[in-house]
This record gives sequence, C-alpha cells and structure tokens, in this order.
Amino acid sequence: MNIENGKVLVIGAGLAGSEAANYLAKNGVRVVLAESKTIKKNPSQKLSTFAELVCTNSLKSKNPHSGHGLLKTEMRALNSLVLEIGEMTAVPAGDALAVNREDFSNAITQNLKENDLIEVIEKEASDPLELMKELECDYVIVATGPLTTTPLEQWILKNISKDDFYFYDAIAPVVDADSLDYSKLYFKDRHKEESESADYLNAPMNEEQYYNFVEELVKAEKVPAQNFEEYKFFEACLPIDLMAERGKETPRFSCMKPIGLKREDGSEPYAVVQLRKENLLGSAYNLVGFQTRLKYPEQIRVLRMIPGFEEASFTHLGSVHRNSFLNSRKLLNADLSSKEFPKLHFAGQITGVEGYTESASMGLYVASQVLRKIQGKDSLNWPVETGIGALINYIMTVPKPSPSSINFGLLPTIKLNKEQRKSRDRKKIKKQLVSDKAAEVFNEFYERNF
Repeated sequence: MNIENGKVLVIGAGLAGSEAANYLAKNGVRVVLAESKTIKKNPSQKLSTFAELVCTNSLKSKNPHSGHGLLKTEMRALNSLVLEIGEMTAVPAGDALAVNREDFSNAITQNLKENDLIEVIEKEASDPLELMKELECDYVIVATGPLTTTPLEQWILKNISKDDFYFYDAIAPVVDADSLDYSKLYFKDRHKEESESADYLNAPMNEEQYYNFVEELVKAEKVPAQNFEEYKFFEACLPIDLMAERGKETPRFSCMKPIGLKREDGSEPYAVVQLRKENLLGSAYNLVGFQTRLKYPEQIRVLRMIPGFEEASFTHLGSVHRNSFLNSRKLLNADLSSKEFPKLHFAGQITGVEGYTESASMGLYVASQVLRKIQGKDSLNWPVETGIGALINYIMTVPKPSPSSINFGLLPTIKLNKEQRKSRDRKKIKKQLVSDKAAEVFNEFYERNF
C-alpha cells in the first residue's frame, strides 16, 4: 500500500489521538479524525476543543534526567505536536511543563483543522470497524482514553475485552487567585533558595492545623462510585481524601510534604499545600496533588480550612470520573493492534499507561507503527532501555493490569561501581546513568529506523 492511498481513521481527539493524527498527516497519510465531544460532552469535559487537559495542567518534568524528561526527549524526536504547543502555551512551573489549558487546547485544534490531510468529523463511534469501512479507511486507531463513550465501551466489552474495563480518576480543584489571603502564603519552589521568581505558592500548616484538616478530609461526604462498582484508583494519582483515610501521616509524606519549602526565616512548616498557576496571568491556581472525591459543598468547607483559603472561591471544583483501560498483555499485539482485529489499534490511556505525556507518546508510537504497515514494513520492536519502549514493555508484560506512568523502575537497572555506591548522591547518579543510557540507545535506534 502506498502512502498516497493510505487512509487512517483516528477515533478521539485527546492527546493520543491528536498526536497520532498529526504524525500520520505530517508523513503524508490521509486521516479522518472523529471526535464526539461537540455532540455530547463527557461529565469531565469542559471545553469543545481537542486535547483537553481534564485533570492537572502540568505535563510534568522537563529535566532530561527524569522519567518524564526522558520521554519528552523521545517525543520531540518524533515531532510531538503536544510538546510543540505545550511549550508555546507554557505557564511558569519550575522545571515542569505546565500550560494554559484553553490556549493549549485551542492551538492543538487549530493546528489539526488547518492540516489539509486531516478531515475532522463530529461523530460518536459505536463500532470502530464498521466506521472504518464506512469512511473507506485502511486502519483505525481508537484513542478515546479515559473518556470512552458508552456505546464504544460496550462494543469493546462485547468484542474484545470481556473483562473489567474501568478504573476511577480524580480531578484537583482550581482556586481564584483574588480570593486568597496572601499574608498567610509564600512563594517558593521546592529546594530552591530564591523566592522572588518562584513558580509555586505555598500554604503552610502547623501540626494542629494539619491534623484537623486531615480529620475533616476523612469525615467529609464523598461522591459514591457508579453502579455499585468499587473505586479503583491509580496509585500514583490518589485523591487527597483517600490518602487521609489510609493514615493521618500519608498526605504529609506525599503532596503535602514540607521538605525543601522552608520560610524566609528558615523555619519549616509541619505540612504544605502547594499551588501552581493555571495561566500566565496567575488569576487562578491549581491545588497540586489535591484530586478529590469530596462532594462540592464539602470541598468548599474543608478546603477553606487551609491557611489563606478562609474566603476562597473556586473556578473549578474537584471531581471523580470513570475511566477505561484494556488488559493489553492479553488483548493486544506489541504494536498495540488488536489480536482479534489486526486493523484495529489502541493508543493512549486506554492501553494502560497513566499521564498526559505517556498517553501522547503512545499516540506517536501507534501512529509510527501504522505508518510502517502502510509502507509495507514490519512492526518495530522498541528497546526496553528507552522511555517509550519501557512503557510498551510494561503494559505488555505486567501480570495484573495496573496503569503506570513513566518511571525509572520500568527501565533496566544499571549497576553502580564501588565509589558510586558510597556516594551521598548515588540515587541522582543512578538516574543520570539510566537516562544517559536511554538517550544513547534511543538515538541509535532512531537513526537506524526513522
């Protein structure tokens, strides 16, 4: 099949779908991008545009010696649209890439709609294979991620998964900056001395304030799971109230840890709530790590216990939503095509990865594999030493499906020499060695295959 007559249906214009559509079109493949949110939004969706960031506004670390930084390096090599637009719409966030959600989504949408090789249609897909035939496409990529519509979810359950097909995710609240009492807050980035240009605003708590706050988190009314299901959350993205239920100290050793956040007088709070800008103007702040199941009135009541939040008003309250993912090891091939239906591929969170950059990278990965099929080439096995390869290896080998974000635990370990093992910076050294090895392997792999 020649690229000139190759045509791919991409269902879902989230991060993975946007990346897949852009990658294929940039490589000369015609794409039909089907998105249904303009017809009917999912309860978690607020915007009518593509690549909506429904949880946090952060695409995580830019540090090349971090897992997310490593993944970003590989995505840039594949001409990631998400990173290109992310950097254009960035807001201050230390070494993290955080964006203005609306500007980011608008720019992604405009970019895709202006591409002559991408036809955008407003349609809810209930049978991806039938829609592929109807639109005269050669392959289909389902990239509906955590927001899969009920008809498509039912088709997948009936024809592919026949297993549990859900987990729950939670969204953090956003507070109006003008409603905060700044006399009780201070700007500081973790472990950095300078505070004038810090990107994070901090609400410190003493011991009594912290334990009262945790107690109310536990007592507060929560939104129940749907249809008598049990909540299944990502371990890396637990609601703050669930952390509190696991133990009084749990939040203080997670998103509320005070380490590296000393005040100007050198004192360290007992616990800290960190806030990150939602936009360049700083007119709203995202509560970092404060995903929650609390009912709306309870959220307002409990969050106003945070110092500086006594009169706080919220532009967006936290919520929980039902997400979907597959048992990829059992149901998919290594190129993320269906074992049952080889022309059907899956990309993004629905494959069992967690996080924005992880989802976007799976869109690039699947699109590159589909492009090879159109070119008459075999699928490509990515080295496990690379970030993308490590994610694929994880979802294709984990015995019990459990969505994961990128982390160094997914990559092969590197042994330290005697001197390195004795170093106080041995963890940092190990991360640098692993990331350097990953970059070396990826560069060699990329030059040979792309």
